[in-house]
Formats: sequence, C-alpha cells, structure tokens
Amino acid sequence: MKFRPLHDRVVVRRLEGEETTKGGIIIPDTAKEKPQEGEVVAVGPGARDEAGKLQPLDVKAGDRVLFGKWSGTEVKIDGDDYLIMKESDIMGVIDNSAKAKKAA
Repeated sequence: MKFRPLHDRVVVRRLEGEETTKGGIIIPDTAKEKPQEGEVVAVGPGARDEAGKLQPLDVKAGDRVLFGKWSGTEVKIDGDDYLIMKESDIMGVIDNSAKAKKAA
C-alpha cells in the first residue's frame, strides 16, 4: 500500500462477516450488515498533546480491532476498500491468544 495516514488516523480493512447463521441459513449479500471488525493496515505517527509532544498510538499494523458501525471514511486505494478513522473510533483490540486458550 502506498498510503501513510497522518496524525492519529488508522487505515483498517474490514473483515468479512459470516456467510451462514448458526442454524445453517445462508445470508444473502443484500441482508448482511457491514462487519464491525477489521485488521489495521497502517497507522499514523500519533497525535500531539498541548506541550507538542508526540503521543504514539496504541494500535499497530496487524491488530484485529472492533469499531463503531458508522465509524471512519470509506476509501478505495489501489482497487481495495479500506476505512480511514481516528484511533478514538476504535473500541478495542481483539486478543487472539485469548481465543486460542478458549478453543483448547
């Protein structure tokens, strides 16, 4: 990707939702809601505080995150769809190690 976000902005790729329900019913594309989970692709250097010091972001490229349903701005870069949002629009990071422990 040839895009670098500025300040406290983050570029996120939406992760696709489930194609079927738990009962096995296939959900058509027109009835699907937009996923609220994504993978961070790129992050800006951080925001500046009142003193002018750079405050680095808590998220990094590769993190799986949850964000609000209407968060961010949808953009197309090199033919792929992404969301650009402020770090404050991200609700949290999904910890994959906790998911692996639960499965075991």
